[in-house]
Amino acid sequence: MGPERKGLEFGVGLFLIIGLFCLGYLSFTLGNLSFGNKRYVVKAVFPTVAGLKNRAEVSMAGVSIGEVKHIRLKDDQAEVIMSINKNVKLEDDSIASIKTMGIIGDKYVSITPGASDTYLKNGGIIRETQPPLDIESLIAKFVFGSVGGKKSDNK
Repeated sequence: MGPERKGLEFGVGLFLIIGLFCLGYLSFTLGNLSFGNKRYVVKAVFPTVAGLKNRAEVSMAGVSIGEVKHIRLKDDQAEVIMSINKNVKLEDDSIASIKTMGIIGDKYVSITPGASDTYLKNGGIIRETQPPLDIESLIAKFVFGSVGGKKSDNK
């Protein structure tokens, strides 16, 4: 085996190692995986979540601060478990609302900060919630004439 062949094999091996490192980095970055616990969990209970999904965005003032980890039925209501960035502190009187991105976009949870001096801890519960606006029922009411007006008699 000549020195050229050893150099070629070394180059191929180094290229393979760098490629595997880059693949691992991209997997963690694109998969939103992280080492260590950089988030804490809070819960909120809604009468309905109407299309909210796991991994939906949680935002405050239009800035992403976490994601929905799990949605489950608890006492005939929807309990939404959210993972919030550790550097964001939520007051215990914060308000959680389910909103839609655009007119027919994805649902997300919007947090409105409170004015309390005490903050939610890991496992805390946001007590004030606002369910999503039900566009379908509003359209149905508008079409059938029961929203803010008189029904006309067509006789």
